[in-house]
Amino acid sequence: MAFYSTPSTFSNQFGIDPLAVAQRSSITKTDPVSNAAPPPPGNFSNLAQPPPPRNPPPPTQSAGWYADPWREGNWRWYSGQQWTAHIDQPQPVRQPPPGGSVGTAFGATVAASPSANAKPRLPSFLSVPVVLAAIPSLGLLIIALFMRPIPTLLGLTTFFIVAPPLLWLDRLEPEPWSSKAHTFLWGAFVAGFISLVVNTTVASFTSETVASVASAPVIEEITKALAIVWMVRRREIDGLIDGLVYAGWAALGFAMIENVSFFFLADEQDMLTEVFIGRAFATPFAHPLFTAWSGLAIGIAVRRRKPLWTATWGLLMAMGLHAAWNGSITIAENETGMVVAGIVLLSFVVLFILTTIGVVVLRNRDQKRYNMLGPAIAARYGVPLDRTQMLLNAPTRRDVRRALPNRRAKALLDAEASALTRLAAMLDYDGVPIPDQESRLVSALVAARGSGQST
Repeated sequence: MAFYSTPSTFSNQFGIDPLAVAQRSSITKTDPVSNAAPPPPGNFSNLAQPPPPRNPPPPTQSAGWYADPWREGNWRWYSGQQWTAHIDQPQPVRQPPPGGSVGTAFGATVAASPSANAKPRLPSFLSVPVVLAAIPSLGLLIIALFMRPIPTLLGLTTFFIVAPPLLWLDRLEPEPWSSKAHTFLWGAFVAGFISLVVNTTVASFTSETVASVASAPVIEEITKALAIVWMVRRREIDGLIDGLVYAGWAALGFAMIENVSFFFLADEQDMLTEVFIGRAFATPFAHPLFTAWSGLAIGIAVRRRKPLWTATWGLLMAMGLHAAWNGSITIAENETGMVVAGIVLLSFVVLFILTTIGVVVLRNRDQKRYNMLGPAIAARYGVPLDRTQMLLNAPTRRDVRRALPNRRAKALLDAEASALTRLAAMLDYDGVPIPDQESRLVSALVAARGSGQST
């Protein structure tokens, strides 16, 4: 695919902006079947000739210098029938960091980043904020479990209601379990403990109403949104769906801890049944619905490569919806207040339905895009086309996974699918992947495929 081919074709094949590269030099057409390579673009004189690559060439095109898909050089000569050994000045071989490993994909050497190989101080599902907040939070949970075990255990029911939709949403581009666990624990311990301290302090100096309507929406939504920001910091979020997934797990963790406290107090007042039905079954998706706006805004900012402060509108939406919800419950103490609360509740039901429809549409759109990207992904990363299409299609991948014989095989398939779908997302959103992120994901892809082939 030379620069005299269509820009869209070039970009789809290699994920490189042809206009930016074309400014460096002009390419002259040559005989499409000739193996003779003219000088490569730019001022290069060294034509190194390593062993010819064994990977299948792209569909037959005109001869010319193309971006080297193996990345052994900047350019490689394509004869019109096959790739040749002619490249420009070879790129220096990147050495792995101490204790690291180097993977190989599409004939190129890919070094793992130092951050990926450095021994972490904590498991990836933990972080310093989570550990610090978990110490007092677990102490309070243990006390509550001994004092009132039934209300405490009932708080877990929210997990079994909210988690299945989140797992379905995450099936297309599966996120690492450790990252989802970290986000869940952040919502439960970091957001839960900070919100408990702040709301209790505000209530003691003002009133329960002020704490519920003014304090709770602000501090709770900020602390839950920070769980999503932490995943951006770890480069786990690629787009809208990722933002929604992590928002859901943060909200679920917070909702479980909050339900434990509500059920504990309701049991003291002999109102456990009413409160349990209202919170666990009637409104289990309230917190995910609020925080989804923060996740959506952050996902949009990441996808568009904008600074995170541009996602402030999502946080404000989450706060506003949360305040409206808490305010409607607070005023539902007389006949007029119940009418207002009923209208607000109906509005939230409509919003929940519309949000659900929107999420399904987004997920289906991404699935169609991944199916279209299958051939380009297979060519770029040297994965057989049929396997690429299987890994990028969630229903097909699920059927294949069910037929695997053991957990190890399933775990390797999950790791391979996670790396490949995230690479697809990067190509879909950006066209040109971010080099260090692509290198890290390619290393994970190579490791999963290598382990799977050795078993």
